This record gives sequence, C-alpha cells and structure tokens, in this order.
Amino acid sequence: MHRLVALVAAVFAGAVAGADEPKKLAAGADGWIDLMRPEVWKKVDDRWIFAGEVKLAPDAKGKADVRLKAEKKPGGAVWVNGETGRLPNLITKEAFGDCEIHVEFLIAKGSNAGVKFHEVYEIQIQDDYGKKNLDGRHMGGIYPRANLEMGGYLDKGVPPKVNAAKPFGEWQTLEATWKSPRFNEKGEKVASAVVVKATLNGQVIHENAEVKTPTGSNWGKKETPTGAFMLQTDHGPTAFRNVRIRPLK
Repeated sequence: MHRLVALVAAVFAGAVAGADEPKKLAAGADGWIDLMRPEVWKKVDDRWIFAGEVKLAPDAKGKADVRLKAEKKPGGAVWVNGETGRLPNLITKEAFGDCEIHVEFLIAKGSNAGVKFHEVYEIQIQDDYGKKNLDGRHMGGIYPRANLEMGGYLDKGVPPKVNAAKPFGEWQTLEATWKSPRFNEKGEKVASAVVVKATLNGQVIHENAEVKTPTGSNWGKKETPTGAFMLQTDHGPTAFRNVRIRPLK
C-alpha cells in the first residue's frame, strides 16, 4: 500500500513539475517543424490577418511603407502583420540551439523586418532591391551592433555576399543554417555563433560568417546556448508563409 501511495505521489509530482515546461514542438518525418501555427508562438496579436493570398494595396506604387492587401480566410496559410504593418514580434515558445530555418516573405515598399536566432542575432529583411555597397543593415545582412543612446552603429555588421533581393511585392525565400555559441562546463563562452550558410532566393549570401555578439541594441546581452526563434514584425507591412525550423543535433 505504501509503495502504491508513493508511486501515485511521484507520478503526480512529475505531472505538476512538467506542467510549467513548454512542450516540444512536433516535427515531421524530415525533422522540420511547421511554425505557421498560432500555438507555437508565445503570443499572436489578434490583428494578424490570416489569408489565402496577399498583394500590394492598389495605391502602393511609388509610396513608401504602404500596407499589403489581404482578405481574411480562416486557417489561411499566408500571415500578414495587420492593417498598419506594425505588430508585436512573433517569438517561439520553444528554445532552439543549432538549427536550420526556411522563411518565405513578401514586403511592401520601404518595409523592414528580420529573423532573429535566440531573439538577439538578426538577419535583416528590407526593401533593398538593386542597391549597391551593402552592409549588415541591408537585405540579407547580419545586423550591426547599435547604440541607441548614441544614435548610431558600432560597426557595419556582416554584409551579404551578393544583393539577392527581389523587388517589393514579390515572394522571397531566406534559408539559413545556424550554429549556436559554445560554452564550457563553467558557462564561459569558448566559440562564437556562426551562420554556417544562408541563401536568399537561391543565392548564397553567407558562408561560415562568425557572429561574435548579439546584434543591434542587443549586443551587450548575455549569450546562451539556446534561445527562442523570432520573426520581427513591427517595422513595416510584411507577409509570411511556409515558415519552418529544423533542430540539428
């Protein structure tokens, strides 16, 4: 009897302890996790538009930062960041270490977005079609460190190898393989994070690019071996589809 009581108590305690732990996201047979599901994110603002398709608003030509036009469709595979193009960022409940990502996006003229590993290391998304002399602030770049108090940048980040951007209003695809920073048993960093490879619209934009610190204003934050994946969605009209992540062992 005592053994049975102890067993029940242990099971109950385990269940309670596990209640606060985020559930691991289910992956497909190929290891990819579909992120186009509201439940995978910590919070999805109710102003997101879930649609079947998206296009530039009729008056978009020649105007900066115009909205995207999309009609709501329950369960729609295209996500648009509202009427204003400025909604709270999407941050996964689950933390990831080494991983691969696949992100398809469409931006309006003048829009700015991004993907962030661990919420702090950013690959930039921006309307930069046809631009030359790129640095890390431009489409596909690894964003530079920034000092908001000083109003400037501390470096130029890591520019993409080529400008592979398409014109605004067209679907684009960013794929990247991420290697997290390494730490020893004492928690001391022994190796920086690396963008092992990244492609934009099928063209290689990074290979073995070292990311020595978090980017932007996050550069002074403590680095960790894992962290949430983030879509930056508060800088301009942006649509997403087919966003997925694959953890690597």
